[in-house]
Amino acid sequence: MIEYLIGGDIGGTKTLLQAVQLKEGNARVCCERRYASRAYPSFSDVLREFLNDAASLGIESIPASACLAVAGPIAKQEVALTNLPWVMNAAAIAREFSIPKVKLINDFAAVALSVEILSASDLETLQAGKPYAAGMRVALGAGTGMGGAWLVWQNGRYIALPSEAGHIDFAPADELQARLLQYLRKIFGHVSVERVLSGPGLTNIFNFLQADLSGTADLLTQVHLEADGAAQVADLAFNHKHPIAAKAMDLFAEVYGAYAGNLALAGLCRNGVYVAGGIAPKIIAKLREGGFMKAFRDKGRFSSLMGEIPVHVMMNPKAGLLGAAQEAQRMLVEND
Repeated sequence: MIEYLIGGDIGGTKTLLQAVQLKEGNARVCCERRYASRAYPSFSDVLREFLNDAASLGIESIPASACLAVAGPIAKQEVALTNLPWVMNAAAIAREFSIPKVKLINDFAAVALSVEILSASDLETLQAGKPYAAGMRVALGAGTGMGGAWLVWQNGRYIALPSEAGHIDFAPADELQARLLQYLRKIFGHVSVERVLSGPGLTNIFNFLQADLSGTADLLTQVHLEADGAAQVADLAFNHKHPIAAKAMDLFAEVYGAYAGNLALAGLCRNGVYVAGGIAPKIIAKLREGGFMKAFRDKGRFSSLMGEIPVHVMMNPKAGLLGAAQEAQRMLVEND
């Protein structure tokens, strides 16, 4: 019987699951499915459907291992998802589905782990920099929320260090951003980076600018957005040249660049910054314009150092899934 494993990328919007068969050292994806997370009351319901789908393709054995990348802080192999009313426990999943090895990892730890296996075509370079072999790396990305993880070199390979850096305080860099902070404080009280750098965050920026520019020539007919109206803002900016939406995209890119620079500086990530998440690949033209990298490098006395740090955008939307599957394969040969 051919051994197989499961990799998963579980977020507030979507759940991606992949079955990978292992034969004579070669890995082959034999089943992959995408599920709308909010359509299921629990992760077990999703996994049960996936295993049934896999069985319909002739994959009837029990998986040898499963690594599930989850959007939320994991403690003792249990997690309550940040943007989804699910609680996941590795031991409970292992018992319910008779899987010998189940591991939960942070979703951006999985994204970070994928860096080693991505091809050159999966990356868009914004700054080549001067990479240091075995130096620190960081992966971050805006989507439903804001995720991040560092990569540290240990024992001949990179180890992912998960974080909840998306929930640190938003730090405005100029007067406009200071007004944005005050606007968001009235709504949320504490204003984390995620309130600005995420799909809902882009919506918050657009709504702020509509209010901030009230009465000026830039203000057109008021646009009412959904709670996560990022796609609508992007459409207004790129396809309809809506001035408020265009300003929102510029501001989003600048805050994004400054935040990426903060994480790079905090970890002294001389071997690369990797911008992932669902939004960056869709606005790559905006990120190339220069506002993102200008804000990234604008660190006062450390600006010259920031110019030496490589910066890449991860264009592959399945990076987290690839990283989780890679970890599931490693679990078969190492004792965790």
